[in-house]
Amino acid sequence: MSKVPDGIRSFKERDMGADGGHGSEITYNHLSHSRAHYLLAIEALRSELGYARTTDVAEMLEVSRGAASMALTQLKKRGWVKEDPNRFLLLTEEGKHITDLVVKNFDSLLAFFTDILSVPREDALRDACKMEHIITLDMGMRLRRLTQLIKSKPELHDQLKAVMEDLPKDTEKPSH
Repeated sequence: MSKVPDGIRSFKERDMGADGGHGSEITYNHLSHSRAHYLLAIEALRSELGYARTTDVAEMLEVSRGAASMALTQLKKRGWVKEDPNRFLLLTEEGKHITDLVVKNFDSLLAFFTDILSVPREDALRDACKMEHIITLDMGMRLRRLTQLIKSKPELHDQLKAVMEDLPKDTEKPSH
């Protein structure tokens, strides 16, 4: 099983609506922010408990059972999730592939944001989480390679860090 990104338990129902993610329906091949997190929740639960039920997913994502049930029905229709005879949730091969892609992209984005752009970890976690499902695996690999290249060149890495640290923070007004 692949590692589940930090912060998966922090989503509220407003972010994870029963429709698969009302309000933030940015998709890549029909994978929205909330759909990605439903898949990640199933993987995390199966890894931690050995099983995943709709109730467990709802609890982990802090959504109602009804909202989770409706969202999981959509994931089943897409062929990403199935149930075994005991009604435990399983990721299909395609669901596992998508989950692996999301985790790899998350890791690539997080490393780039923190190690290269010097973004505070909390902000990097939030933004990587928003973007993990919309970039392609190729883009994630390119970001990972760029991050590794820059880190392998200490002088360049130090120069970039200095430039990034001189940028105004969100709370500061940009200087023109």
